[in-house]
Amino acid sequence: MKILYICTHNRCRSILSEAITNGIAGDVIEARSAGSQPAGIVHPLSLKYLKQAGYLTQDLQSQSWDDFEDFEPDVVVTVCDSAAGETCPIYFTNSIKVHWGLSDPSKVEGDEAAVEDAFLACIDKIAVRVKKLKTIADNRLDKAELRVALTNLINDGNL
Repeated sequence: MKILYICTHNRCRSILSEAITNGIAGDVIEARSAGSQPAGIVHPLSLKYLKQAGYLTQDLQSQSWDDFEDFEPDVVVTVCDSAAGETCPIYFTNSIKVHWGLSDPSKVEGDEAAVEDAFLACIDKIAVRVKKLKTIADNRLDKAELRVALTNLINDGNL
């Protein structure tokens, strides 16, 4: 399964999702991330807390969804509300689209402990979803079954 995580600036939540997915489910899911208006740089705290949580970060970069015209993802996941409201490029027409609606830990104000807590909570939430996503990918569902499974994953009140 190929999955593309989209966030407007591709510097935090989509980056976290890419790294965590490849770390947990890289044997069955190929994950990438992109933005409609990429910042061009990964948020340094995204890298810091991914490393702290044990995920690889060396290949992560902020890039445009235009860079993925040939990627042909099976699933496109928007992780921020503004990206969810945008119209995806035509080359994602055949992809199943879902929205994860993650809070942006890079916007948290407060002391270092509050920011760390926000990043680690976001990482934990993504990891829970990715573990369920891995189970879905392991089942090698057809497109209709995959759509239902992804909808059920998001509609689970625990996520």
